[in-house]
Amino acid sequence: MSLANVSRETEERLEIYAALLEKWNPKINLVARASLNEAGRRHFEDSAQIMLHAPTQISHWVDIGSGGGFPGLVAAILAQESHKGAKFTLIESDQRKCAFLRSVSRETSVPVTVLSERIEQAAPQEADVLSARALAPLTDLLGFATRHMVPDGLALFMKGAQWQDELRQAENLWNFKATACKSETDDSAHILKVTGVSRA
Repeated sequence: MSLANVSRETEERLEIYAALLEKWNPKINLVARASLNEAGRRHFEDSAQIMLHAPTQISHWVDIGSGGGFPGLVAAILAQESHKGAKFTLIESDQRKCAFLRSVSRETSVPVTVLSERIEQAAPQEADVLSARALAPLTDLLGFATRHMVPDGLALFMKGAQWQDELRQAENLWNFKATACKSETDDSAHILKVTGVSRA
């Protein structure tokens, strides 16, 4: 999904988000400092493409290990246009990052629930969509999926160049179906669309 095609209101919300990211980042290291100059492509465009793989109907989207809000908070902003009424929950254990996420939610008037907890300790969320970006190996992510995702839910995991190795390792421990979709912003990265997760 290109951010060139969003409404003026969505564009303004993303501009507010980007300004807050620049303001907060020196204090709490939300993204790598070197990537801040190209945050538009490295973080916002990269996160926005996840909406290309989202189902038409979304009830509860849960983003785990949200950090600076990528991709979950970007998805929540875009969903204001495309998926009105969808509930978004961001799980992040770092209190300072949670404060940032709540600040962006408040300043952009995009409602999200921020849980300041460890993913494995948060109450099961019954998400129909679960997302994560650069968080943990796929074997760990699938464990989080069994805790927080409904049985017929969809997980969208943004993975880097080692995605095939992670897939092979996960297949030894888990039953699941995965479709790999090439990233539009990074030639070596893929988005894994995962369903039907259970222990092998």
